[in-house]
This record gives sequence, C-alpha cells and structure tokens, in this order.
Amino acid sequence: MHILPQTTSTIFIQASSVFGFSILTLAALGFVGLGIQPPTPEWGTMITEGLAYALTGQWWLGFFPGLGIFILAVSANLIADRLRDIYDPKSGARMSI
Repeated sequence: MHILPQTTSTIFIQASSVFGFSILTLAALGFVGLGIQPPTPEWGTMITEGLAYALTGQWWLGFFPGLGIFILAVSANLIADRLRDIYDPKSGARMSI
C-alpha cells in the first residue's frame, strides 16, 4: 500500500517514454519485412511500399506514414517530458524565463 502511490508517477513517465521508442521499433521491423504480415496495415510496411512509387512522382505514399511516425514519437516524448516536469520539478534542468 505504501509503494504503489510513490511509484505511480515513475510508471507513467516511463510508459510514455517507452511508447515512442516502441512505435519506432515496430515501424523499423515492418520496414525491413519482419513486422506484421500483409494485408494488415502497418506504417513501416507502408513506407517500404511507398519507396517503389517515390521515383514515379507519388512521393506521398511513403512520406505521410513517415510523418505520422515522426509526429507520434515526438508527441510521446514531449508528453513524457511534461509529465516528468509536473511530477518531479526538481529533476528538470530547465530554467523558466
């Protein structure tokens, strides 16, 4: 009963930090062909399939799945940083002006 309330903030911060990394890992596995098998849609596989059309002028087929991965990973990282600042303001080395 005494340990769980003290570790809740750490668990939330760690989970949001690992979320972005896991999205990047799943996309990388899908990119090299080791991810979820087609016909299930997956961002890494979409980028791989979009590379075949990139030189024909259909660049958006691989660009927008990559942009989605980028936005999701950066958002998860920003959420983790904000949670860390909220739950443990002493650990952040940022200075507010």
